[in-house]
Amino acid sequence: MRLDKFLKLSRIIKRRTVAKEIAGKGRIQVNGQPAKASSNLQVGDELTIHFAQKKLTIKIEDLREQVNKEQAENLYTVINEERINTEE
Repeated sequence: MRLDKFLKLSRIIKRRTVAKEIAGKGRIQVNGQPAKASSNLQVGDELTIHFAQKKLTIKIEDLREQVNKEQAENLYTVINEERINTEE
């Protein structure tokens, strides 16, 4: 499954176009490597996403073509979530 589609289905990022934009800026890594929106994901992959104020690391547990809101959280496990201090 494509990275941008997974992020939308899992509801980590609300819109697929936003997921493409974030990936295009190099703010998403798959297994420690920079990823494009078209990167192919597999169960067990580890994603690191750099948002404006936080860094989220997740492990992919399941890949499905369709999920409802309640099932979306079952697609991944949060490994680490940390706030980024932007003031220096």
